[in-house]
Amino acid sequence: MLKRLLISISLVAALAATVANAQKHDGHKHDQKEHAGQHGDKKKREPSPETKNVTLAQDEVLRRGAALGESPVVKLADVLSEPKKYTGKRVIVEGVVERVCQKQACWMEIAPEKGARGVRVQFGDHAFFVPFNSAGLRARAEGEVGIKYLTEAEATHLEREGARNFTRDKDGEATEITFVATGLELRK
Repeated sequence: MLKRLLISISLVAALAATVANAQKHDGHKHDQKEHAGQHGDKKKREPSPETKNVTLAQDEVLRRGAALGESPVVKLADVLSEPKKYTGKRVIVEGVVERVCQKQACWMEIAPEKGARGVRVQFGDHAFFVPFNSAGLRARAEGEVGIKYLTEAEATHLEREGARNFTRDKDGEATEITFVATGLELRK
């Protein structure tokens, strides 16, 4: 009886691991479908109040998402030069906003300095948005660094939204360094 119970528990654990692994690998496809659905052209969506253009005073800070925590501060240039070293780690990075998704303001690209190569910052499951006119503001964001492989269609979709910080290979596919933010601060 005990032997049957242990076998049953082992089978349930193996099944749970298989399902979790399948969801992990399928999650990207689901995210893309969800993302595409939010940008669909069939229904015109009203912009979120968070996306309205803002003018910040010199010492004013605009916060989105969760308050920044105690994660280590890492230079964005270091993340860009050695992304594998930081992949999966929760850090705080700082930079200048280079561009914002002009469809829904659901991501932004930040760079160590104006005009430099940067990283696309996503806002975990569209948890928050930024003003469309955030380009040029200083950003401080807390989140997790990642490396993402994009199909040709995904890369083209992002380019249509204004994204520029990824490298395409000869097949049109791309690799990008990502940053999924749980919270951020914007200032002049």
